[in-house]
Order: sequence, then structure tokens, then C-alpha cells
Amino acid sequence: MNPLESGAGGQGTQPYLFDDIVVDPAAHTLVRGGIEQPIEPKTFAVLILLLQRRGELVGRDELLDLVWGHRHVTPGVLTRAIAQLRHALEDDSHHPRYIQTRHALGYSFIGELRASDPLPLADEPAAGSAAGPASPAAPLADVAPDARHDIVGSTEAAVIEPPASGSTRLDASALVDPPQAVRPAGAAPTHRRHPGKLRWWAGVAAVALGLAAAGWWMSDRAPPATRPAAASIAVMPFTNLSPDHRDDYFVDGLTEEMRDALAGVKGLKVAAPMSPGARDQVLDAKAWGQRLGVAAILEASVRRDGQQLRITAHLSDTATGFTLWSHTYDQELAGIFDTQTEIAREVVQALLGAMPAEDARLKKRLEPTSNEAAFDAYLQGLHLLHQAAKPEDADRAVERFSQALASDHDFAKAQAKICRSEIWQFENARNAAAFERAMEACRRAAQMDPTLADVNLAVGDLYRAHGDLDRALQYYRDSMSSPSTRALAHIGMAKVYVAQGKSAQAIREFGTALELSPGDASVYAQIGYQQYASGDIAHALESYRKVVALRPGNAEGWSILGALYLEAGDSAASEQALQRAIGIAPDAATLSNLGLIKYQAGDYAAAIDLRRRATELAPQDYLVWGNLGEALQADPRSAAAARAAYRKAADYAAQYLALKPNDAAGWASLGLYQAILGEASGARSMVRRSEALASDPGQVALLNAQTLAVLGDLPQARQRLSRARAAGIPDIQITSNLTFRRLGLLSSSPAKALPKPASTAPSARDGPPPGE
Repeated sequence: MNPLESGAGGQGTQPYLFDDIVVDPAAHTLVRGGIEQPIEPKTFAVLILLLQRRGELVGRDELLDLVWGHRHVTPGVLTRAIAQLRHALEDDSHHPRYIQTRHALGYSFIGELRASDPLPLADEPAAGSAAGPASPAAPLADVAPDARHDIVGSTEAAVIEPPASGSTRLDASALVDPPQAVRPAGAAPTHRRHPGKLRWWAGVAAVALGLAAAGWWMSDRAPPATRPAAASIAVMPFTNLSPDHRDDYFVDGLTEEMRDALAGVKGLKVAAPMSPGARDQVLDAKAWGQRLGVAAILEASVRRDGQQLRITAHLSDTATGFTLWSHTYDQELAGIFDTQTEIAREVVQALLGAMPAEDARLKKRLEPTSNEAAFDAYLQGLHLLHQAAKPEDADRAVERFSQALASDHDFAKAQAKICRSEIWQFENARNAAAFERAMEACRRAAQMDPTLADVNLAVGDLYRAHGDLDRALQYYRDSMSSPSTRALAHIGMAKVYVAQGKSAQAIREFGTALELSPGDASVYAQIGYQQYASGDIAHALESYRKVVALRPGNAEGWSILGALYLEAGDSAASEQALQRAIGIAPDAATLSNLGLIKYQAGDYAAAIDLRRRATELAPQDYLVWGNLGEALQADPRSAAAARAAYRKAADYAAQYLALKPNDAAGWASLGLYQAILGEASGARSMVRRSEALASDPGQVALLNAQTLAVLGDLPQARQRLSRARAAGIPDIQITSNLTFRRLGLLSSSPAKALPKPASTAPSARDGPPPGE
């Protein structure tokens, strides 16, 4: 049994309940009789391990390995931790109710657990309070049920995981606008690329094949055969005429708010958002109409000088090229909401005629706050989140959203974006502390406005990251009430269905997302990940070439394209794309993958430099530390420093996995680090845990083959290599692995001599396939 899986019937981080005690892994709290008990972090980690394996004997050495990272500590630290636990739980060592000591062996949890409650997002009255009798904390999905929208669908930012360490990093979520990007958190193309970016796509070959059969792949669409519907429009990226181009965030934000508001008007078809690069294309209204299949286009220019604004808007007919309406507004920033509403009203009247009661809904969508300072800070945060490529970007976005909340304490949309920013950190930088911050931010957002689609979307992402997939689906569906989140909701639901192994539903949701946003680069990116996961590198490359064509200034797209080229064995094209990404905005995954190219070429000094820079950008990402250890160990001049890097990789991996216990490739990575560090028993335990989860079979098999090879168990290593091939791992990821070569695993005859585990360096292609 996986000791880090919840045995209480919950998902990995749901609370454990027994008697009057609540142990919350996500909040790191132990509450007895309604009172929080002080407890040290290591002691709490011991408790979680015992709870996850209730009824089983957990050995002293294993506890020391998992909690303290090695056994080179005094055994008394564990005895002290158990004593502290007994005090917090009011457990008698002579007549234990919860923790039983097996002298000289270890400990086991013997208490009776009851079903745990879901993650609470709203504060509940304490027992005996005037508010009524005590009741379990409300689950995210149950916050203000009578106030929720009818289910219609949605998710805003598709977060994907990063690639494996030292390897190519493929992250699609960062390509999705709001944290849509992270690059999906998952795996990277080998060589310990950054696995976080593609990891959740593992095992989805059936979905990819189904999409191909259904014709959903990313080919260019032919122009519409018939005249577009009269009530259809494309909102072109607004043009910034301000002397300071740092105001781009403001102009881009106004474009997005206008498009989202119009998309909610019944009877009006609104084209998918376009890249700001569309401004540079010299096309007239007729050409845009033919390309986008719409009857009208809305263009606007914005000039901002301090608090003064000049906005000039044009609505053009794409059949004739004539202007249907035009107006210039000179005003102060405080009047921006009224101006947006008037422009939207003119568009609706020109295309649909007067619509009773529609003005109020339009105004509400265009005025998420009545405070112009809060709105300005919110748009800055939104811009930073859309462009997020490294943890620092997400931190800056949180700062701006917090500024917005300081000006308007009820700005629920800004609070929801803080939640999404923290989820970005958790899934892309594998920052364990970010999950707790995300949970608190989502709780506050739900308290502010549980009916807001942005809130439901953020909560859906939180549940998905938490592993509670059914509740994630419920919130994604609820977030579909807003057109601005509808396509992303379908993408989020597709990701959930992929995780559940429901290929048919996943295919349907991806198809719907494409229909809603046929020209959306973020959707192309999501499908490209599916192609990659199915082993169809050629089509994945085609999809990502389209992504960078649509968004040439997006570093994430170039980074993933470079990772795919690396996976395809085209190092020259890969380096060119990765250098392009670094020129726009360097991030840890891109630097790691470029470091992999240098590593493969034998330029270890350059590989070390690039990977060291990656650790500076993502200091809590275990994958980048693993990659650095690989490069350090390859060069005799720096080999002595490799152990410290692997130690950090192992420690950060353990922290991340405590919150993401269903990450099979993560456990396999931790096992490899432990094997390299000489912790054989812990490494073998990680092999068992990763394989018990039965997910990411190819990546897990490849990593475990490396671990077993380092431990000297060549027959078992060969067996895992066979599994990796059967699961579709490209042969190049195996044949280029230096560890496998050195130990003779690529030939039928065994190696004559085995190097000692402590001196075995993981191969350049050691590690999970490209990130999620």
C-alpha cells in the first residue's frame, strides 16, 4: 500500500478524522476537541505517514528515511516525535488508542478512521456557537448551493505539468491565457527533462487517436463556405497609442473584457481571442471577415496619459468594408466602465437591435469593480499571469491582485486570480507551500461570490490539483455560465476525463473547445500535448508551429516547440527554438532543456551553468535540482558537488509529493534520487509506490529502470525497460541513456562490471518524458 495515499477514503490531502481529532495534511494542522495543537513539521510528517498506512507497521528506518531524508540523524529524533504526537493526541503509550509501538521495529496507527470531509472553502460556526449546532466544514462544491449558476460548463486556465529534469520541457498551460499556461504541468522529453509539464497527459494515446479519428487535429480551417451569421463579430486586439508602451497591459485587458462581455450576449456569435500580433497584419475588414468567418469586426485605439484617456472605436461590416459605427471618447480613467458599456451597447444594437434588460448584464460584466485603481491593478495582474513563465511572474501577479483587493475588498475576480496564480506555482514550479496559499485564496473568493464563474473555475482547478476529480468537474461545469471561461472549462473537463481514463468524454470536450475557439492558440497547445503523449511527435510539432505562428512573442510556445524538436532528435532546431524562448523570457524549463543539449554534446560546463541558472529561477522545483546533479556528476571537476544537488532534489520532491501523492512519476523520480544518494531501501520503496499508482506507466517504467540499474539489479532494470517500450516510450530515450549504456542494458549480454551506486551518474536522458 502506498504510504502516502490517504487511507480514509479521501484524496491525498483531505483531512483524516478520528474521534474528536482532525488532521489536515493540506493545512498542516492537528485539531483536537476544536483546539489546534502545536506540532513540529517533522512530527506532523511522521503522523501523516502513519495515517496513510494505518494498521501497518512502519519501520523506524523507513520513517527516518522519508521524514528526515536519511538515517544520518540520531534515532532519538523519532522517539521525541512520537512522544510529541502522543501528547498532542492525548494517547497513552502503555494503553495506546492511536499509536502502537513495536519495540525495536517501528510504529503503527491503530485508531479507527472515519470518512473525511472535503476541503472546506468557507468558515463554519464552531460547535456550540450561536450559529447553530456544529456541522462538518462545507466542501468546495457545497458553498452556497442555492446561489450557484445552473450547470453550463468551464475552466479558465489549463495548467499542465512540467517536463522531467534535465530534459525537454513541454508546458501547455502557460500558453493558455490566465495560468492557462503552465505549460500544462507535465513531463519533459527525457534526460531528466522537466516532467511537470506533460505528466498529466501520460496514458492518453486512446484520446489522441480518437481526436485524430474525429478530425480534431490542428489543421488550418478552410474559409466558411457560406456568408457568416449576421450577428457575429471579432474583437480585434486594441491598439496602444500611449507614449508609454508599458500601458500594453491596460489595452490588452480592455480587449479581453470587451470580448468576454459581448460573448455573453444571447444571439451574438463572438470569435475566439486573437494574438496581439494580429495588429501587425495589414488586412482590411473584408479580409478579416473571410478569415474569421464573422459579419463585423470591432477595432479600437487607446491613448492613456496619466488619468486621461482617449478611446476611438470602429465597428466595420466585413461584407462591404463600410463603417457601421464610430466614436471617440475623451475622458478620465474613472469613466472607463461607462465607456466600455456604451461601446458594447452600440455593437449589440448595430448587430442585433435593441435588447431589453441586456444593458444591466453587459454593464455588470464590464464592471467587475467600481474602483478604477483596483481595476488598473487587476489588469496588470492579469497581464503578468497571462505571460507567466517563472515563479517570479506569478508572485508579481499575486502582488498586483492583492493591490486590487486593497482598493476594493470585495473584488472577487481578483481574489480568484490569486488562487489561480498559486495553483500555477504548485503545478509548474512544484512549490508545495503554494497549495496552501491557493486553498486559502479560493476559500476567500468563494466567500465573496460563490456564483462568479471565475471563482468556480479557480475552485475547479484547486480540486483538480488536489486530486478530487469529481468535484473539479462540478466546478468546471458551473464555471461554464460565463462565455469567458467556457472553452477553458471544456479543456479542464477533458483533462479530468483523461485522468479518469474516460477517452470518449475527453475527446468530446476537446472537440467542443475547438468549436468554441477555432483560432485559439491555447487550444492548439492542448491538442498538441495529446499528440505528443500518443507518440505522434510529427503532428505535435505541426501543432506547436501553429502555436508560435499565432503567438510569436510567447516564450512558452517556443520552449515547448524546442522540447518537441529535442524529442524528435533535431538538436539544431531545438536549440534555435529554445534560444528564441530565452530571448523572450528565460525560465527554468527552457534553460534545463538547453542544458540537456549541451550535456549531450559533452559540454558539461555549459550544461552546469544553464542548469544552475534554472535552479535560481525555480529554487523549489525538485526536477531542476535533479538535472543540475546530473550535469555536476558528469564532470569530474564538479562531481563532488552533485550529491548536494541530488539531496535538494530529493527533499523538495518529498515536500511536493506530500501534497501530490498521486504523482507516480514524482515517486519514481524520488526513488532515482535516493538510489543515487545510496539510500537503497528508500529507493526500492519508491519503485513499489510509483508502480502501485498505475499511472504514467511509460515514464514510471523508464525512471524505475534507471533506479534499479543504479542499485545493481539489472534483471529488474531490463524488465522495466521492456515495460517502457511497451508503453510507447520512444527508443531514443532509452538508447541515449548513458546509465543504460554503461551497464550494458542496451545489449543482450550483461555488463562485466558494475560501478558502485554512489558513483553512478544518471544518464543524460534519465528521467521522465517531457513535462506535462
